[in-house]
Amino acid sequence: MQSNKEIGALLRLIDDPDLEVYDTVATKLFQYGKEIIPRLEQLWEITHDEAVQERIELLIHRVHFNQLQQDVLEWSQSKHPELLRGALLVARFQYPDLNLPAILTQFDQMRRNIWLELNNYLTPLEQVNIFNTILYNYYKLQGHELTEREPKHFFINQVLESKQGNAYSIGVLYLALCDILDIPIFAVDVPRQFIFAYIDTLHSFFSLETEGISQVKFYIDPISGMVYTQKDVEAYLKKINAKGNELFYAPIMSKRIIYKMMEELALCYQYRREDQKAAEIKQLMKLLEENDNV
Repeated sequence: MQSNKEIGALLRLIDDPDLEVYDTVATKLFQYGKEIIPRLEQLWEITHDEAVQERIELLIHRVHFNQLQQDVLEWSQSKHPELLRGALLVARFQYPDLNLPAILTQFDQMRRNIWLELNNYLTPLEQVNIFNTILYNYYKLQGHELTEREPKHFFINQVLESKQGNAYSIGVLYLALCDILDIPIFAVDVPRQFIFAYIDTLHSFFSLETEGISQVKFYIDPISGMVYTQKDVEAYLKKINAKGNELFYAPIMSKRIIYKMMEELALCYQYRREDQKAAEIKQLMKLLEENDNV
């Protein structure tokens, strides 16, 4: 009861012209965390002064962003950070009220449609053809180049809604489906690209105890599902004068993928001169840097 009275008193002071008073009020409201958001949203609806509405919007954003930072930190510190959850955190930057159950339901439907077509007798290329047919032909996902500098193409909810995305948003969806369906497709750190490799592990016929030998079968471009050979990738590396480096062919982990996704998103905001958003994305990137080498 006491907190309700204090919140009511603080909300009545949110339009105070004295900036010192407003700063004190905003700080105290911020300390209530996400529970204050419904009250702020109600106040915004009955407020007609645009300047006061802007104050309310900024305060709501501060609360949402603070919660997002906490969740990104928790995700980065988990033992096995899930790639899909990381992408959902990125989407929450722009869409804080994301409908997670609806997104996960759509994801599971995609998984089921692919699973129904898979069997143990398919070759790696046949498996990928099934993925590509369902994602790009049935669901009609359309990939856009990163050079378009369009922030909305980074958000996985927008991919599911509009069927438009880029290498990262469509790629995360692709990789998450591969992971849950036990298809050995992984992102690899090829310079200036975000592509996948189908990495088969060969085990000795004579001894199951010996460590398997990893072998890249082929590469996949998540924008379109196009398949490339080892020779194609080697020709590309030669073209950009990248010397043979085994790291180019090694799988990259979830945190690294999400970090690279955020990095490209920050560049988009900078290109569009949305400097505040770029700065906030970089704050999220720092949280990943602090907890691991990314």
